[in-house]
Amino acid sequence: MVKGYHKDIKDTKKANEVRDKAHEVLVVLVGQLAEEIAQIKRERDVLANGTMVDGDMVEEVIELTEQETECWNRAEDITPQDESEPKEAQVHIHPASILITPTNKVGDAGSGIRIQRVALQDIGQVVKKRPQSSCRVKEKESGFGMPTTERMLETRWANVHFDRHERQIRCAVVTGANKGIGFEICRQLALNKIQVILTARNESRGIEAVKKLNASGVQNVIFHQLDVKDPTSISHLVKFIETHFKKIDILVNNAAVLGIHYVVETLLYSGGQVQIVDKNGDYLPGVIQETYEMGEECLETNYYGTKKVTEALVPLLQLSKSPKIVNVTSSYGQLSHIPNDELKRELDDIDNLTKERINEIIRSFLRDFKAAKLRENGWPLTPSAYKVSKAAINAYTRLMAKELKYILVNCVDPGHVKTDMSFNTGKDVMEGAKGPVMAALLPDEGPSGVYFEQTVIAPF
Repeated sequence: MVKGYHKDIKDTKKANEVRDKAHEVLVVLVGQLAEEIAQIKRERDVLANGTMVDGDMVEEVIELTEQETECWNRAEDITPQDESEPKEAQVHIHPASILITPTNKVGDAGSGIRIQRVALQDIGQVVKKRPQSSCRVKEKESGFGMPTTERMLETRWANVHFDRHERQIRCAVVTGANKGIGFEICRQLALNKIQVILTARNESRGIEAVKKLNASGVQNVIFHQLDVKDPTSISHLVKFIETHFKKIDILVNNAAVLGIHYVVETLLYSGGQVQIVDKNGDYLPGVIQETYEMGEECLETNYYGTKKVTEALVPLLQLSKSPKIVNVTSSYGQLSHIPNDELKRELDDIDNLTKERINEIIRSFLRDFKAAKLRENGWPLTPSAYKVSKAAINAYTRLMAKELKYILVNCVDPGHVKTDMSFNTGKDVMEGAKGPVMAALLPDEGPSGVYFEQTVIAPF
């Protein structure tokens, strides 16, 4: 902190010398901070343009933002902690508030330097582009009848308007979002003034998705690579959010795989919807392939991947004033699709069910899958792993809602939507995304631990 006035300084000349000395220090400090922030801002623009793609770039941006944080800390170090002492001239240095107003009111009012707080959006008008640093002196009459010198720092650093308000914007993460419902969820959240981090396993597809949104006029979407099955990938996402956004407000778990392979792309149709139901199971082997490895991957992605991402991001959600978790599910996950009544009752008994027990149920399913005992032991059939994964997600949603009282945790079935999974049959993705987006934007007093059938609460 720089103090340019002391109650013993009554002489105008002395007061002005102190003021000018403090101002010189201020010019140097503000110049250094402005230059550093301008450089960091240029690098961060990579994010705003949606072109930050690979791990090396992630690490580079993280390093730059750590430098930015250090810069903010230095600014705080030279900012007075106690602004309640009007007789001490205090220099407030803020990288986004650098309109300097030295005063020379001598007498009881004291003499010193003030920094006029400037609206963040007006910083571009304060920091001017110029070949070299300079100060312009403008004399005007003060209300006290004495001249007041206003010095506006003009620097060579153009457009230094690093908006600290960016840290306060609402931020959402959407997994599996390079196409289909996930892509549309990103678009609709962004149109609701949410900063969206669109994630996808495939970097090139994720980048193209962001470019497509940007081209349509949706700018507040950026891309970050995420493989929900890979702990390292999840860790990189967490670090990225911690560095750039400090917290998140919304998590939409949309990433999922069907766990089957279509051998013949002409199935049984009724009303335009693919009929993959257990009663047709005897007819499906020739048209649908569902191996043990596919089932294992399906559960690893749909259930364990969702669980890993959620639990990694919960600490950042807890920093939000209005946190929401939305798990995109399916009607295939409803308990009515499970023939085994005992298993059905167990998954519905949320008071006694545990996450450990869900893990045991999944392991039991995989053992029976491998041993070809799914029908014998009352498991759902094709797509069996997908149905079990969504039933597990529904149960997990209810458990997390019990555990995380401060976070609204819900699951949403978007309905039969026109995506790759449905052979592009069904309703438009704009309609399908309405349910998850509605759940993501619920008021704080909204329900938690419920199953939405599109936008209406329905039984599990």
